[in-house]
Amino acid sequence: MNPTPALEFTGERFTPECVREIWYEHYHRYAFAQPLVAGKRVLDAACGEGYGSALLARTAASVLGLDIADTAVAHAQERYGDRPNLRFAQADVTRLALEPGSVDVVVSFETLEHVEAQEALLEGFARALTGDGMLLISSPDKATYSEAAGFRNEYHVRELYRDELVALLGRHFPHVRLYGQRLLFQSALWSLDDDGPAQMLTADADGGVAPGLAYPPMYYVAACSRRPLPALPGSAWFGDRDESVYRHYNHEIRKNMAAGGRIAELEREVAQLRARLAAPVEDGANEPTTTALKAVARRPWWRRWLG
Repeated sequence: MNPTPALEFTGERFTPECVREIWYEHYHRYAFAQPLVAGKRVLDAACGEGYGSALLARTAASVLGLDIADTAVAHAQERYGDRPNLRFAQADVTRLALEPGSVDVVVSFETLEHVEAQEALLEGFARALTGDGMLLISSPDKATYSEAAGFRNEYHVRELYRDELVALLGRHFPHVRLYGQRLLFQSALWSLDDDGPAQMLTADADGGVAPGLAYPPMYYVAACSRRPLPALPGSAWFGDRDESVYRHYNHEIRKNMAAGGRIAELEREVAQLRARLAAPVEDGANEPTTTALKAVARRPWWRRWLG
């Protein structure tokens, strides 16, 4: 257990203490990048809390984590700074002052949409990279993340549609490979004998099944370079052995089922009370009891549940 206190979660940047969907989304990007940075000099631009830089440092030759927030940098240095190939510094990543060609890989996840100076950001990344260096960058899809969901993230300055993102990246990197990312509910089959080609299937509302993953991406992850990209995976799958999202889902289902049972029980009690109130009684008989029953029956069921 790391003794360093957690960085306060404001919604602007992810912290590893977050759980479920947001944890999966953020950790998957760095897990995808980790084998691609093996033995490389890495810049983690807008590193935030520092967990991703620390994950990359497990395979990279060196990792420099930069962030504009002094508090994030101080936290990252305190929590992860004891690793010899990892250091953190405060900097505005839209105004990089690194030596040209000084890094092999730039990683910048969920940064692009937070800045207005997107061209300057990519110019700086291209300049800092070696000639055959690679940029790994992510950004939410405006059509799915915001418009389809009717959601506005107050920390996002400029979100992009897919064609805008591809055009922006292409102005600085001739070679771009685009991945879609979103959390999915899947049934998995995998060979226990050998590795064969992957099969992906998606069912539609009518029960038909088509090949491929027919979902609109929530985020894009792009691998970019000025030279042809190295061999990259066609897809990448990520999970945790505790199945935290699925376990939470099951917990909520059980809780809702228990609540439904309790509601049905209370509704039966209400029906019985009303029946007793409707039954004829002799004048003046059981008047205190009848008055009390009427008072109870008039209370909302949830007040009766809570007493």
